[in-house]
Amino acid sequence: MPDPVIILAGVLNGLLAGGIYVLVAVGLTLIYGVLHIINFAHGSLLMLAMYAVFFLWRLLGIDPYVALPIVIAASFAFGYVLYRGLIGRFSHGRDENILLITLGLAIVFDNVALLLFTGDTQTIDVAYAGTIVQLGAAFLPLPKIVSFLAAIVLCAVLGLVMARSQLGKAIRAVAHERQGARLVGIDVEQVFAISYGVGIACLGAAACLLMPTFYVSPTSGHAFVLIAFTTVVLGGMGSFVGAAVGGLIIGVTESLGGLLLGEQLGQIGISLIFILILLLRPTGLFGAGR
Repeated sequence: MPDPVIILAGVLNGLLAGGIYVLVAVGLTLIYGVLHIINFAHGSLLMLAMYAVFFLWRLLGIDPYVALPIVIAASFAFGYVLYRGLIGRFSHGRDENILLITLGLAIVFDNVALLLFTGDTQTIDVAYAGTIVQLGAAFLPLPKIVSFLAAIVLCAVLGLVMARSQLGKAIRAVAHERQGARLVGIDVEQVFAISYGVGIACLGAAACLLMPTFYVSPTSGHAFVLIAFTTVVLGGMGSFVGAAVGGLIIGVTESLGGLLLGEQLGQIGISLIFILILLLRPTGLFGAGR
């Protein structure tokens, strides 16, 4: 049995990793909650955002954290235009068409990235990357602490916007009842595009917070999106609170699994928790039964 101090360090590191998972999963659950579709291009769009952060650093010398507003705004614009110009236009209002279009986009983005950037991994070398902060008996990387705090703040701001603003009320109305929203004058297609853009903006934020400690390659987004899908189902499809709690649970489970079973077997814990939730509560921790 590992020392309790080591377990505590594993839990704290898992929570820090979970903050990023929360941000990726919140974008996915927002898109699902409004459009009622699974965005198969989510991982590929995260990868593109990570490349954007990388080139902003390499070509212009912009720190990943300083690039946050730039990449968030650009990701929102890209997602909005992508939905307006392609997904919404050619789906003809059918959810199965959206699934096929996003799957096709994922294939195109991955292969274009492979053609342009090759399969080599790229990293960002920032001065604070190796800085360690001691918290009790645990030693935590400073970039992960910053990323965790920033992710929680961004998710809280998004939650407030969804709860208090007119846009948030319109998004919730469309998510609950599309036809009723149309009858009261809400531009449903506009809300779809904005929701998709906000979901992709979450990926832009996650990319900025990931790059100081992670690498980017044409396939780097897939690992995170698989965890995000698990997080969304674990927390409850369409639930913001569920995505937040699920992301933290997944982060801690992954960290402790790697600590107890080794890095190669650490993912088993995630799969076991996922299966147990589906068996005991198929709607997820915070999902509403139908």
